[in-house]
Amino acid sequence: MNRRDFTTLTGLAAGALWLPSFPSLAGNLVDPAQLLEPGLDVAQKKRLADVALNAAKSAGASYADVRIQRTLNQGIFTREKQVQNIASGESFGVGIRVIANGTWGFASTNNVTDAGLAKTAQQAVAIAKANSKVQKEPVKLAPQKGYGEVSWKAPIEKNAFEVPIKEKVDLLLAANGMALDNGASFVNSALFQVNEQKYFASTDGSYIDQDIHRIWPTFGVTVVDKASGKFRSRQALSVPMGMGYEYLTPKAADKMAGPTGSDVIGYKNSYDILEDAARAAKQTKLKVTAKSVTPGKYDLVLDPHHLGLTIHESVGHPLELDRVLGYEANFAGTSFATLEWRKKGVPYGSKQVNIVADKLQANSLGAVGWDDEGVKCKEWNLIEQGKLVDYQKIRDQAAIVGQMASDGCCYSQSWRDVQFQRMANISLKPSPTKMSVDELVSKVDKGIYIAGNGSFSIDQQRYNSQFGGQVFYAIEKGKITEMLEDVAYQTNTLEFWGACAGSCDASDYRFAGFFNDGKGQPSQSSAVSHGSATSRFNGVNIINTARKIG
Repeated sequence: MNRRDFTTLTGLAAGALWLPSFPSLAGNLVDPAQLLEPGLDVAQKKRLADVALNAAKSAGASYADVRIQRTLNQGIFTREKQVQNIASGESFGVGIRVIANGTWGFASTNNVTDAGLAKTAQQAVAIAKANSKVQKEPVKLAPQKGYGEVSWKAPIEKNAFEVPIKEKVDLLLAANGMALDNGASFVNSALFQVNEQKYFASTDGSYIDQDIHRIWPTFGVTVVDKASGKFRSRQALSVPMGMGYEYLTPKAADKMAGPTGSDVIGYKNSYDILEDAARAAKQTKLKVTAKSVTPGKYDLVLDPHHLGLTIHESVGHPLELDRVLGYEANFAGTSFATLEWRKKGVPYGSKQVNIVADKLQANSLGAVGWDDEGVKCKEWNLIEQGKLVDYQKIRDQAAIVGQMASDGCCYSQSWRDVQFQRMANISLKPSPTKMSVDELVSKVDKGIYIAGNGSFSIDQQRYNSQFGGQVFYAIEKGKITEMLEDVAYQTNTLEFWGACAGSCDASDYRFAGFFNDGKGQPSQSSAVSHGSATSRFNGVNIINTARKIG
């Protein structure tokens, strides 16, 4: 499957959301004959890690950490009644990071033997010493205790890699069939699965074994009106999750209805791809003849599946400390929310805005026990009652902002790549008082309800932006009236969050998420979730994306 087909299928924009063609998702593919027996037990991993740590210290490292990682990837792709591709990948190796002469060094290898690890550790130290010749200030690591031998495993119920491929193919083809039976002209679907088996050890005294799972079912539906030549599309309202194959066993309790009259169903901790595909085809037929929006100011009611992208782009990326400091600009630019800007005390949003970062929420893409430099994960506040109170940071950044601890958001996509600061789960807290979706809508006189994320653009400072969606409904005098098309809102980060007038309560809270969020040079991909309940934003500028300017 080529890049164009993949981006068409998923309906996600480029930029901060890095979408490579699937073969690169498999990581570093090596000859299977070079792979060690995949069943290395914890004792074997610990012994190999100690070989690398001792070699690094003997070569002059003041600190060292070792990551032994095996990654499994599988992608299944279908279109209408055919299977387009099935791609599986396996990658295994070791990354070694050190500090020597106050400077970082890193090296990696797929030669997972005593000699291979010792040589790689020595290479990492040699690189650090060479780098130290141009290092202006020594690296200052936040203190970190060792945890001894510990482990964490994603609480999955059914390992997706153990499910027969035929069962997965049959489900995707059945979803395609539901879309075709309900009026779709074209439909394609895919199922992505990842299993990261990570073992981390450091000279701090930690030996951490973790087993991480992620899954993402998705599809794209297109309806063509042959009489007019018009066509419209709708993407799946699925969410990538940190779960096993049980995510694809729908549970009635996980269905979350949009406002009455919208015919929108969201999903919480399970997903009904057959129901969503049928509804997508019906909605896409209506989109062909839907009224084109009249530009102007509207109150917006945003479904969590849509709001997650706006959170990601306007809060998640600009509050990554390496972007704030100007150390990082790839894929998503730097940030307007600099340390100097924060000192001015300018509100980030209204007092209704409380945003937290974490790597703990069950079933989220970011959930792990410890990050990739051995820091125990936690939850912390980024925005409290509209005020920016903190950033996302790792061990070598904490001292820069006068703090003594990492936030536990260091990550590397594979053993071959050096770990660095990555986005945690970033979530908008729901209302502490009872508020249903219908109640939220009932308070809107003139507005638009938006579900699903579509195309977007945002500047390199994460400030000026424009966001579309999948389905749009007019709100008039507190009720949904009709479907709209050609809707996008233009705003800037402070205006948007300043317009937040409240959210539904925790009963409506659910995730959006991104399977492949790109960052760095060389680029790396990570997965992240964004939680929220349906939320209201007042007086936001709506443009008509179909109208020509001039």
